[in-house]
Amino acid sequence: MKQKLLDNLAQYGQEHLLRFWDRLDPRQQESLAAEIAKIDFALVHRLYERQDEDHTRALADRAGPPPAVRMDATDNRFSHKAARERGQEALAAGEIAAVVVAGGQGTRLGFEQPKGMFPIGPLSRNSLLQILTEKVVATGKRHGVPVPMAVMTSPATHEPTQRFLAEHNHFGLSEDNVLVFCQGTMPAVDAQTGKVLLAAKDRIALSPDGHGGMLAAMARGGVLDSLVQRGIRTLFYFQVDNPLVQFGSAEFIGHHRLTDSELSTQVIAKQAPRERVGNVVEVNGRLHVIEYSDLPDDVAERRTADGSLAIWAGSIAVHLMDTAFLQRMAGQAEALPFHRAHKKVPYVAEDGRLVEPQEPNGLKFERFIFDLIPAARNAMVVEIDRRQGFAPLKNAPGAAEDTPEHVRAQMVAEHRRWLAAAGATVGGGVQVEISPLFALDIEETSQKIEPGTQVTQDTYFRIE
Repeated sequence: MKQKLLDNLAQYGQEHLLRFWDRLDPRQQESLAAEIAKIDFALVHRLYERQDEDHTRALADRAGPPPAVRMDATDNRFSHKAARERGQEALAAGEIAAVVVAGGQGTRLGFEQPKGMFPIGPLSRNSLLQILTEKVVATGKRHGVPVPMAVMTSPATHEPTQRFLAEHNHFGLSEDNVLVFCQGTMPAVDAQTGKVLLAAKDRIALSPDGHGGMLAAMARGGVLDSLVQRGIRTLFYFQVDNPLVQFGSAEFIGHHRLTDSELSTQVIAKQAPRERVGNVVEVNGRLHVIEYSDLPDDVAERRTADGSLAIWAGSIAVHLMDTAFLQRMAGQAEALPFHRAHKKVPYVAEDGRLVEPQEPNGLKFERFIFDLIPAARNAMVVEIDRRQGFAPLKNAPGAAEDTPEHVRAQMVAEHRRWLAAAGATVGGGVQVEISPLFALDIEETSQKIEPGTQVTQDTYFRIE
């Protein structure tokens, strides 16, 4: 077995992966051989050799603001009312399913479990997954049809997430309407040499292949076909770290349908040129997303005649994707480009020591789902108010933004607005939280709360 592996690895200069082979027991050897067999070393070699290519500059030089459905409705093709009605039809017809990306660990939060299990509820301390799943459940109840939910995990979060959902009875979804599937992985390589790194003497340094791996994973696991067989026409995609996501927004779905779009994306108006969100732009009649880290400063700083940002549309990783489009693209899933990230990657050195680098030493390769956008027919952008739909949980307490404290404060502020619109009075400093099963929005809150209601103490509104 060893010689056969060496012969294959020698073609790509990766023989070092068997450096410790003779020190491994048969089980370890079998495990390492299996990992090696799954790696496309020709692809890894090509990705490394192209590491200095940069097409972003040329793209950015031609980038302009995308045509969009703006919140002020000034030049919108369809009214918000017409869009809402069309979206409600699609929801009532059972044509919408949820896709939540839940492959991340809570490491950056100081949380030693999958991020989706983090207790984010301001008063309930319910997990991100519970709050998001209850939005899916409540949307189904509102429209009289069950809404399936597909959950993409990573190798590190797959089993814990499955177990967590099962232990909590899938938070009200029937088991057959929860489809958990695992994304693929890619090896990390040494940035100086292109050598694949070892995480242990018998284990390669592998990392998830990015949220763009969703398409290949859904196709490989039969999830996409299963959803199509259930009559699902559109997937509502979001990430597990945003508890304010407006899942099931009839208005968003309606604009998507009325414009015959294959892929639509929600955006916020950027507050600063270098805000850490993807930049949705139009180039030669096609939409693209340029990562904030890839956007040249001179392009980010461009202004229009009225002084506003020219590159204004910030992606919040909330998309609608038609299943017919995804089926068409599934055969090209492997063609989605890989993006390189220079990261600190622990590795086993030649002498067998585990090295924890202090500076970035490795390259990781990831695909991004937004790279599907240029291929979509009538791809479109819908602007939302960031206060009402975007509260990403990214950083540990004490950071400048996107911490548990920031996210909880945004949730409380949003729910205070709902109560105020319903005619309730909430005392100063009073914390409130509204369960999705109690109300999904202002309108439903107004149906549940009597005008004149006084909320004088911290209150979690839920169905008893």
